[in-house]
Amino acid sequence: LQYGIVLDAGSSHTAMFIYKWPADKENDTGVVSEHGMCDVEGPGISSYSSNPPAAGTSLEHCLNQALRDVPKEKHVGTPLYLGATAGMRLLNIADPQASDAVLRAVAATLKMYPFDFRGAKILSGEEEGVFGWVTANYLLENFIKRGWLGEWIQPQKKTLGAMDFGGASTQITFETRDTIENPRNEVMLKLYGQAYKVYTHSFLCYGRDQVLKRLLSKLLQTESYQETVSHPCWPMGYNKSLLLSSIYDSPCTEKERPSLALTTTVTLVGTGNGNLCALHVSKLFDFTNCSFSRCSFDGVFQPKVSGNFIAFSAFFYTVDFIQTVMGRPVHLPSDLKEATETICATSWSELLQKAPKLEKRLPDYCAVSIFVYLLTTKGYSFNNHSFPNIAFQKKVGETSIGWALGYMLNLTNMIPAEKPSSHKSMLYNYWVILILLFVVTTLTSLVTAICLLRHSKSSII
Repeated sequence: LQYGIVLDAGSSHTAMFIYKWPADKENDTGVVSEHGMCDVEGPGISSYSSNPPAAGTSLEHCLNQALRDVPKEKHVGTPLYLGATAGMRLLNIADPQASDAVLRAVAATLKMYPFDFRGAKILSGEEEGVFGWVTANYLLENFIKRGWLGEWIQPQKKTLGAMDFGGASTQITFETRDTIENPRNEVMLKLYGQAYKVYTHSFLCYGRDQVLKRLLSKLLQTESYQETVSHPCWPMGYNKSLLLSSIYDSPCTEKERPSLALTTTVTLVGTGNGNLCALHVSKLFDFTNCSFSRCSFDGVFQPKVSGNFIAFSAFFYTVDFIQTVMGRPVHLPSDLKEATETICATSWSELLQKAPKLEKRLPDYCAVSIFVYLLTTKGYSFNNHSFPNIAFQKKVGETSIGWALGYMLNLTNMIPAEKPSSHKSMLYNYWVILILLFVVTTLTSLVTAICLLRHSKSSII
């Protein structure tokens, strides 16, 4: 086996994925699977802007696990990558020098390990979207699969779209035959000899954590930054005091920053008003301006969604909460809408009783569920016909869906542009032997049965 390691440095936390694949795979194809993973304790690396060395130190626990999970003799040949996403994109906008310092500190830590370190970089939103799409379709064998005789075959299956919902951004990526009116949203890929025209867009500041900050800012604005402010999206019985600095520490909210000192404290009191919450969440989108034939929101071109989709990250966690904790099915947009109404109307004590382990995130499920509903239906235009084509999933088999695997496959050139050679792989010989063994065993059993039958007939006579 060969191994590869990718650190997914997201806005809210970092996860390390270890992949493995057969070392003798032919023509740079072969099934890559997840060998292990590790969640880095603490926040994302972008939160260490005032103390960059701590960003590197935070990764050591997981890197030490990688030393154990990857056989020692394979360490030197194991590629190691770190890709940072929207949290670092935001830091790069706010303070490029701090962003560089964090990346340098992280790289210095990664170089201390015996793996083949191949760089730490900030991914663009488009890269994040496309690599997530590649991962999902690769794992579902939509590009290529091994036939039962060990040969490589290209299944005549359509690819499926990918929707990612992280802490600071959200991405939508899908293959389309429509004209992509904005060239910035078009990506042409050639994988295994097949050409794919893919639409992709990444919405910065539309990740879960940034949406919640933007919502808080809107609520404070509405009530003129009073000491106590009603929060219609928080459940009845829940309240919390926050420093203004915790809301306005992001490029996503800084334009709305008040003249008050950021050390000012405000207390937000949950009122559990679903309709009012939906009204405030809808104000985070701009559904009016569009200079193209059609748009999703904020003036961004989007062709009509088509085919099946897979929605992962916070999409999965939100719908999973609705289905498992709230006990509500989600098949149609109306199911999602009704579920949000139920969550918003549930008191804090009831929610705590249902899911005590989720206490930290519980107050925000009302707002996040409404956001997911508005994003998918009003934003991306999924309707009663297309919404059931979305599968909310965390993994395919034992492998997590996200951009990390697609990123590694791309950087290690494991998805060739050309079609794999059509001759059978080494597995073919094994299949031939197995089939011959099966035939011989069957014939032997048949001959034995006939002999026994004749013997029993002759003894009866």
